[in-house]
Amino acid sequence: MESLVGERGISYDARGLAEPDAAVLKVSEIEGTRAVFDAKEMSTRQINLELRWLLYEQGMREVTVRNPGAKHSIGVGILTRCKLHFEGSLGYFGCGLIDGPEIVIDGRVGWSACENMMSGVVTIERNAGSLTAAALRGGDVIVKGQVGARTGIDQKGGTIIVLGQAGSMTGFMMQRGRQILCGDVGHGLGDSMYDGTIYVAGKIKSLGIDCVPGEWNDADTELIERKFRIHGLGSPPEFQKFVCGKKLYNYDNLEPAERKLVL
Repeated sequence: MESLVGERGISYDARGLAEPDAAVLKVSEIEGTRAVFDAKEMSTRQINLELRWLLYEQGMREVTVRNPGAKHSIGVGILTRCKLHFEGSLGYFGCGLIDGPEIVIDGRVGWSACENMMSGVVTIERNAGSLTAAALRGGDVIVKGQVGARTGIDQKGGTIIVLGQAGSMTGFMMQRGRQILCGDVGHGLGDSMYDGTIYVAGKIKSLGIDCVPGEWNDADTELIERKFRIHGLGSPPEFQKFVCGKKLYNYDNLEPAERKLVL
């Protein structure tokens, strides 16, 4: 079937569909195991394909993406050990479904950054939107600014560190893992959590259902000091510890009248 060459050298067949792998522009500047490319004029698909080409086919260990332009769904599905640096902000669903990379984002991120992350480290230098690190399973997510509502919703592991304020319903339905929140927190902290630990240094507007103060121990001190040390966050403030009260473990088995007593 006859092919045509369109914008930025992408080949299209007679039906107007891009040929397989045709969107890989291969515009990166490569030096050894490091690569840099400018994403200003690239689509989301082109950026992600360029990343995959560099990491999986060219064996790059460090990649810098300039001018990501707050595009959505950038840097998703990276399943290898590497270093990524985004010089700018990302939109919704940035760096989701990743397993292994160390990522630095110079700007802000929109909703649902690092969703379903398995392992690695993501550092967000500014603010993050709602649902940050939703269903996080492993690794560390560090937000040096503020985060929106429902940060770490359905968290299943890993550690979330927020240096600024956190929105309402932070830690909602948390199952495992840790949250270290250095600023003030909105209403409903840890609502309906089943396990895990939340540390808060600032003021809390209200605790959620079944979120209760926990007893501090040496392991908590070691965890806080270690995380601050390895991520270069300075001296940690004093924290309060919150855990699950375990009153909702058998919630579905309760009669309606009993549920009112529990809640």
